[in-house]
Amino acid sequence: MFIRSTIGTALALAALLGLSSGWHVSATEKTVTTKNVICGSHDSFKIRRLNSDQTDEICTTYKGKVMLVVNTASRCAYTNQYAGLEKLYENYREKGLVVIGFPSNDFGGQEPGTEKVIKNFCRLTYGVKFPMYAKTQVIGEGASPIYKALYRATDSAPRWNFHKYLIDRNGKVIENYGSSVSPESKTLTGAIERLL
Repeated sequence: MFIRSTIGTALALAALLGLSSGWHVSATEKTVTTKNVICGSHDSFKIRRLNSDQTDEICTTYKGKVMLVVNTASRCAYTNQYAGLEKLYENYREKGLVVIGFPSNDFGGQEPGTEKVIKNFCRLTYGVKFPMYAKTQVIGEGASPIYKALYRATDSAPRWNFHKYLIDRNGKVIENYGSSVSPESKTLTGAIERLL
């Protein structure tokens, strides 16, 4: 009885430590393994478009594309990154890049508006044409399945708005970048160009 409860406690502690240690930005892990694949044969992420009834299956809709997945917010110090993200999309979309935005209110309550308000803000303020999806939880137990998959693939969850995940044409997560990495940075544009 004592041994069984000790083993159970040890397993629970190991699981807890494993979960808590993964919630950081990892810029060092470059190795791509099957763990890194989020668009495998059994993965399905059906997500509704922002302020729309249209639903897309992300892995099918963007199959063969390089994806840059970003959690966004309209009232953040990084909100002006919308302009850079749109520029990336304009510059590289013909070569196979798609930027995918997920508005989220998870950090500092910086995306409090309705989906209609968010869509109008993005379109009118920054001319956003890249695909935007429904307001999404990106951290914690209630995180969207796609964000849970991104976390599993990288051991890194967003720590703030405008966290970026770069996914290759085969659905493998290649790298993730914190909010301070701007869309125009050579670090990010170089990585995108290598995948295109």
